[in-house]
Amino acid sequence: MNNELFLSEKQYMIIEVVLKTGEIEVSKLASVLNESSESLMRDLVELESKELIVIERKVAERIVLTPEGLNVLEKGLPEERLYNIMYRCIDRSVNDFINCSSRETEMDQKYVNIGLQILVREKCLDVINGKVVVGNEINCFKVIENAAWLKSYLSRISIEQYSSPDLVSVLKRRRMIRIEKKTLMFIKPTSRLRELFEKNLIKKKELITVVKPIYARELDKYTIKEFDLTIQLPRLKGSKSNSYMEFLELVRDILVSMGFEEVKGPHVELEFWNFDALFQAQDHPAREIHDTFYVNTDFTGRVDEELLKRASEVHSRGWRYSWDPFKALKPVLRTQTTAVSARELFKRGCSEYRVFTIDRVFRPETLDAKHAMEFYQVDGLIVSRDVNFKHLLAFFREFSAAIGVREIWFKPGYFPFTEPSVEGYVKHPSLGWIEVFPGGMLRPEVLQILGVDGVRVAAWAIGIDRLAMVSLGLDDIRDLFSKDLDFLRKIPLPKLPYFNRKTSGLEVIVVKTPL
Repeated sequence: MNNELFLSEKQYMIIEVVLKTGEIEVSKLASVLNESSESLMRDLVELESKELIVIERKVAERIVLTPEGLNVLEKGLPEERLYNIMYRCIDRSVNDFINCSSRETEMDQKYVNIGLQILVREKCLDVINGKVVVGNEINCFKVIENAAWLKSYLSRISIEQYSSPDLVSVLKRRRMIRIEKKTLMFIKPTSRLRELFEKNLIKKKELITVVKPIYARELDKYTIKEFDLTIQLPRLKGSKSNSYMEFLELVRDILVSMGFEEVKGPHVELEFWNFDALFQAQDHPAREIHDTFYVNTDFTGRVDEELLKRASEVHSRGWRYSWDPFKALKPVLRTQTTAVSARELFKRGCSEYRVFTIDRVFRPETLDAKHAMEFYQVDGLIVSRDVNFKHLLAFFREFSAAIGVREIWFKPGYFPFTEPSVEGYVKHPSLGWIEVFPGGMLRPEVLQILGVDGVRVAAWAIGIDRLAMVSLGLDDIRDLFSKDLDFLRKIPLPKLPYFNRKTSGLEVIVVKTPL
């Protein structure tokens, strides 16, 4: 019969299922047919082109447990695990409590910190005179009840898509779940398919997709695969620059246009350059293990003997303690790119120059929306016999304007190696005022150690990750390093007022500083 329509066996099986269900999602259809979703796509497109089915696309959300959420299901929440052992570690300093709890629970210190913060916030624990003590035990029971409730909810999510907006918000904030958006394809039969099927006008034939010898008398047994050039191929998403890396490149170009030269330094640094050269005492809290990553090695570096001698004299005279040169030669993961600035000062000596570095630094922070353990920092120096504190503030204002940030607020600050010092804040639309511009004039002790006491130095640093959040419209510092390609594609490329992208490259408008 002329009106008969011939389909391959797989296509015939598809329409049977679609007619039976009325509507079915592609992954479920694939499961019924014991096929993969990908293997059905070509057949579905062909059936749609023959007006036998309709393909509808719908965006659906689902809750997915993160590795942290799976870990909580297996081992418990940080506050719960900490509560179970806290009586073994109380009546100690905060640092000793954290170290003890980390050993007892086998938890990383960052999770111990999270558990401690929650127990203190809920008044289960308290810190009195620098020691961790037990607070109200009734509040402890409430914490444990809440922990059990959260775990129960997590276990239900892992089995079924149970949803409670308040709990979802809490678990997202604690990075135990994430919301995934996925486009689902639903298949529906057309009226034409129903009509042809009822009239028994749809037949199965073996589909031939490769060249093979066939006798003419056997042609009626087969359906020969035809080329259909009207079917659209799947679209490939074009590549896109990473918005944060692009932002760093534009910042780099702005600083170069302002007369700065970029310099580099090692990630694994000696304590000397990271701390001692900057007149930071060896018993300073920032050099404790909870604020610095120490490298577990017997290796010690080398520093010019004259430099060590000057450091010993300045530290002993200024801080009145016995300075240990062997501690200064131990390696750490650098906590600040100011270590690079210290190296450059010693290398270049008493001349006039401006240098900067953009690179990563490492600190054992508690991961949250504004803090990370590994992040980028921009650090720089303005070295001159005439530079002063007003020039530093002018630089911060001009740099802010160059990247399109107009609201900036300064307040006095304290740093071991600068005096006077300043902390500069910018306004984030969601997070409020966030600190991004610490800086100051290097103290005479630092200049003496490095042998450059014939000049004045304005030293500055920029919390560039936080500044990028303002520029790119992000609320969470962790999003800068997301692995979600769909999310990264949605972050707009930075648009800075002093830069215009043209086909010929990057056009830089020079920004002059008042030096």
